[in-house]
Amino acid sequence: MPTFFLPTLLLLLIAFATSVSGRRDLVGDFLRLPSETDNDDNFKGTRWAVLLAGSNGYWNYRHQADVCHAYQILRKGGLKEENIIVFMYDDIAFNGENPRPGVIINKPDGGDVYKGVPKDYTGEDVTVDNFFAALLGNKSALTGGSGKVVDSGPDDHIFVYYTDHGGPGVLGMPAGPYLYADDLIEVLKKKHASGTYKNLVFYLEACESGSIFEGLLPEDINIYATTASNAEESSWGTYCPGEYPSPPPEYTTCLGDLYSVAWMEDSDRHNLRTETLHQQYKLVKERTISGDSYYGSHVMQYGDVGLSRDVLFHYLGTDPANDNFTFVDENSLWSPSKPVNQRDADLIHFWDKFRKAPEGSLRKNTAQKQVLEAMSHRMHVDNSVKLIGKLLFGIEKGPEVLNAVRPAGSALVDDWHCLKTMVSFLF
Repeated sequence: MPTFFLPTLLLLLIAFATSVSGRRDLVGDFLRLPSETDNDDNFKGTRWAVLLAGSNGYWNYRHQADVCHAYQILRKGGLKEENIIVFMYDDIAFNGENPRPGVIINKPDGGDVYKGVPKDYTGEDVTVDNFFAALLGNKSALTGGSGKVVDSGPDDHIFVYYTDHGGPGVLGMPAGPYLYADDLIEVLKKKHASGTYKNLVFYLEACESGSIFEGLLPEDINIYATTASNAEESSWGTYCPGEYPSPPPEYTTCLGDLYSVAWMEDSDRHNLRTETLHQQYKLVKERTISGDSYYGSHVMQYGDVGLSRDVLFHYLGTDPANDNFTFVDENSLWSPSKPVNQRDADLIHFWDKFRKAPEGSLRKNTAQKQVLEAMSHRMHVDNSVKLIGKLLFGIEKGPEVLNAVRPAGSALVDDWHCLKTMVSFLF
């Protein structure tokens, strides 16, 4: 492996969250007014959506809750079930730890978002290959699942929403290999080259999610993306035990993710015929940064930022119940909250289980073991990376190399094969 790439690659394997300044707002003040947005009668084509929760395990409850909530928004917005493709492991609703069997909620006082959600790709069928095949409309490349794909045409609008854990240049998957940024970008370019969509919007919830698009997503393929965080920081869970607002007391896990809850609760309330992507981006950005405190992240935008002048209706439809709603900046109405670092959400779950279990019980012993194992694994990874740095660059130089960063706007690495080899070796 060329030593030229090692500083960057080693940096990717540690998760120090750092704050960086936000990307310049390229849309600025020239947003369309509601009267200037495309009339509903001028909308052509079909709306498609791909929703993916990339985790499993009850401690990751929030990711599948996010996806189920997104599905309900799209259905209320008028999208047909046949045009919404859902990827989720489906091990939460009837999990033995779920206090409301068969029900999933996405906020403390929320209703069931699980009912009616299709089981397109579940369990071991939630894979990178199936996700790419579905997005490209390639039925022959599918393995398992419902066989549903994005069979779109040149006038169609596509919405993609992915929620899970992530790291620099990588996104989690519950089955099979991870999803890497370079592979995703190649698939998006291929989709564009096929001429099978007009515009595509991608919402991404994950730690270091900005690294998936930064320096990689072209600005000329009609794709607009927003991410829950920049390329170097964690994203955040919300509605977590012990924090405010908390889930109902019988829950031991976070119910949602801050960025995801922000865009979905905004969509639940507004007339999406008049609200633009940019307006939602601004609201979500303000809510997710949590008053510019430690407890928040920097929402970013990438690709064809000019597309953010489109109304959300083109991608999400709109709930007829909101037709008479006039858009206003409502972030002042949201109650302040204290979110939880995505990487600590599993520890919150295990600790809450431990705290609530009876003294001397098997449940308490099991929860304690889970807490210790999770912390031990983190220490092992941290120490392994530090050791590699010292072995390669020396005791004094190692820490300096591990904390090196590339210039803002650069792709994460130049040699993706090298990165994948390194990650597979350590994880």
